[in-house]
Amino acid sequence: MTIRLNPIFADAPTTIFETMSRLALQHDAINLGQGFPDDPGPEDVRAKAAQAVVSGWNQYPPMMGLPELRQAVAEHYKRFHKLDLDWQSEVMITSGATEALADSLLALIEPGDEVVLFQPMYDAYLPLVQRAGGIAKFVTLRPPHWRLDEAALEAAFSPKTKAVVFNNPLNPTATVFPREDLELLGRFLVKYDAIAICDEVWEHVLFDGLSHTPLIAIPGLRERCIKIGSAGKIFSLTGWKVGFVCAAPQIMKVLAKAHQYVTFTTPPNLQTAVAYGLGKTDEYFAGMRQTLQTARDRFASGLTEAGLTVLPSKATYFLNVDLAPIYAKKGSNAIDDADFCTRMVEQAKVAAIPVSAFYAEDHVRSVVRFCFAKSYDKLDGAVERIAKFISKG
Repeated sequence: MTIRLNPIFADAPTTIFETMSRLALQHDAINLGQGFPDDPGPEDVRAKAAQAVVSGWNQYPPMMGLPELRQAVAEHYKRFHKLDLDWQSEVMITSGATEALADSLLALIEPGDEVVLFQPMYDAYLPLVQRAGGIAKFVTLRPPHWRLDEAALEAAFSPKTKAVVFNNPLNPTATVFPREDLELLGRFLVKYDAIAICDEVWEHVLFDGLSHTPLIAIPGLRERCIKIGSAGKIFSLTGWKVGFVCAAPQIMKVLAKAHQYVTFTTPPNLQTAVAYGLGKTDEYFAGMRQTLQTARDRFASGLTEAGLTVLPSKATYFLNVDLAPIYAKKGSNAIDDADFCTRMVEQAKVAAIPVSAFYAEDHVRSVVRFCFAKSYDKLDGAVERIAKFISKG
């Protein structure tokens, strides 16, 4: 008996995260591949969730999300980004940002519509676009600055462009796009009458005094943007899967219908806890960033001393290194980040992610991503192992 399955998922390869985590376990390696922190997250927020599950409501919450959380999201974005959102018509809660992405694509895309994707990209983007019936058009970003380029945008956009998936700050490159890049993208959205699905889950995890500018806040783009946020990233509680979606009412009406048929709702105790957390003082958010920045600086310094070329990391939990100088010293131009990562986990017992895995075509193969949201013991131990690995060639 032959069972016919959807090839988008049936033929999907094993993810690089699963592959590297399996190798890390097999070789008893320090796993700096997957992007989650060692820290358990703020205790008061976790306590609110525990209290709510014992003493609160555990039946179906409203499909759009608890009113208290939707109001908290609107207030939070007014406080930090000066956005004026109507919590009743422009804010919805989802079971994580990935669900929000799926809802957005299912709500917007008809078969044959084109969707612009920026590489490197989160691995869920392409299969979700394809499953919605969309045709992906890629814009390749390149190190060390990963900036938008007008000629590349012109080549990717067409009269068939329905949407753009735009991740800012960008994982895996740890890039924060400057305002001029946002305005450039905005001009293309207007020119081609397209909508931007803005994956902004790292909006609070920025360093060096930078602040986040949502694309929806750029003049003229309010009606063309779907803004997606994540409590998991804001509070380092990646397993909670509580997402926020903000969009103009005419878009939100359709997004809500997609959400209704995907997950319908999100655990109410987690919503209660996130509503509390979004009201935490500015000192909490500044302290969270400073803690991660200190870890970034410590790890970057160690990798540099070990002989690696560290690329700028302005946001996220991630830091990237450029392998080109190492291969140049060996007299080789055949740079292969996947091979480097495989040898490093086997020989140095440190797991990282080859950035080429975040491309669908025209791969950049010279960059490796590490997660630095780990304990100092793990980071220092990884640096020591990597230094020995590099010295052996």
